[in-house]
Amino acid sequence: MASTGHGSRTGKRAASADSAAEVPGAAAHAEARPGVKTSTRKSRAAPGPASELPGGMAAPAAPPRVGEQIQRLRSERKMTLDELSRAAGVSKSMLSEIERDKANPTIAVAWRLTNALGVKLDSLFAAPRAADAITVAGPHDIPTLHGHEAGYQLRVWGPIELAGHFEWYELTLKPGGALVSAAHEPGTREHLTVLQGTIEVEAGGAHERLKTADTARYIGDQPHAIRNVGKGEARALLIVIHG
Repeated sequence: MASTGHGSRTGKRAASADSAAEVPGAAAHAEARPGVKTSTRKSRAAPGPASELPGGMAAPAAPPRVGEQIQRLRSERKMTLDELSRAAGVSKSMLSEIERDKANPTIAVAWRLTNALGVKLDSLFAAPRAADAITVAGPHDIPTLHGHEAGYQLRVWGPIELAGHFEWYELTLKPGGALVSAAHEPGTREHLTVLQGTIEVEAGGAHERLKTADTARYIGDQPHAIRNVGKGEARALLIVIHG
C-alpha cells in the first residue's frame, strides 16, 4: 500500500509538471507546491471590433449626420437660424432640433432647407470632402462690381468667407472716375497701392495724390473717396481691413 501511495504521489507530481509546461511561469510555482494541480484551461480570445460581423462581413456604415451638414452649409453662407427658418418655411425650433441631430427631417423638409441653401438634396447625404490643398479661381469666377455713372470697376479678389473682415479688390477708374464710400465700422482701415496712373485719396478731411507704386494707408471709418485725377485709366490694389 505504501508503494502504491508513493506511485500515486509521483503521478500527481508528473501531472503537475505537465500542466505547468503549458502555462508560462507555472513550472516554478508547481515545484514550490507539489501536488497542486495547475489549470490548463485556455483563455478565450477577446471579441473582435464591433464593426466585424461573422463571416468577415463589414457592419453597415453609420447614417449621415444630416443636421451637421445643414449647420455647416448655413454657417458657410453666414445665415442665422432665423434667416434659414424663414427662407425654408421651417420653424426655428424644428430647425434647431435638426441641426443638433435631435430630429430627422422628412424629405419635404430637407428639400425646402436645401432649396433655401442653394444646394442639391443629395448633398446632405454625401460624405464631407477634405479641403483642397490648392483651389484656383479663373477670370470668370471673380465677382465684378460696376459703377458705370461713377466710372469705376471693382474686381473682388478676396474669398466670400472673409467679406466683412478682410477684403481686397482691383480698382479700375476711368479718367475723372471716383469711388466714394460712406464710413465703415469703427476701426476700419484701407490700404491703396497704385498700379497705374495718378490717384487722389481723400479721408478724414485730408487729401493725398499718389503716382504709380505709391501706397496710401488711411482711416475707413469716416467718409472717404478715391479719385482718378490723371488723363488716362488708373488701376490700384485696394485692401480693406474691418475694425
